[in-house]
Amino acid sequence: MQQPDDIALTNEGLPPQGRGRVLLIACGALAREILALKALNGWDHIDLTCLPAILHNHPEKIPAAARAAIEKNRADYDRLFLVYADCGTGGALQTLCAETGIDMIPGPHCYSYFEGNAAFAAHADEEITAFYLTDFLTRQFDAFVWQPLGLDRHPDLREMYFGNYTKLVYLAQTDDPGLSARAETCADRLGLAYERRFTGYGDLATELARLS
Repeated sequence: MQQPDDIALTNEGLPPQGRGRVLLIACGALAREILALKALNGWDHIDLTCLPAILHNHPEKIPAAARAAIEKNRADYDRLFLVYADCGTGGALQTLCAETGIDMIPGPHCYSYFEGNAAFAAHADEEITAFYLTDFLTRQFDAFVWQPLGLDRHPDLREMYFGNYTKLVYLAQTDDPGLSARAETCADRLGLAYERRFTGYGDLATELARLS
């Protein structure tokens, strides 16, 4: 299976893939995981389109982009499903789903449903000073963290942004030694302790299986 390009997923998203009955409207940061689950489970009835992942740096723009995708694709599918958690929108995506009559994945953010919402909530208070990365964010660390915060130009700002964090937790969807090494390097660059936690696909797999 050919993997979609991370740079395109970050800046452009992904047009609808396939000719199924159900369309997933997802964040570009989840494209590889969703496509892997589709292939693993033979979910040929499910198609995928993605909004640009970089919208996560501007969560106020996500609801309008999601609404546009719903309106554009609704007539072509029996069912639409929004593969976003709240993602910093302050409940706006849940409101959108209520208005448009579609469902969405539960949880505050992708870190939570990759680990499992119940498991994440159980230790959330203990990890309030943790900074999380996923496979995608590890690959795109510079584009999502280092450059937007200006640390490539002003590394002295690191303490201002990350001084209150104590560790970087890499929530790994895959067993990839190369990615694990990159995540540990990210922790070093931020001056944080490093922890790797294998999650697999977590609640993402559970929720998408309900559509089969």
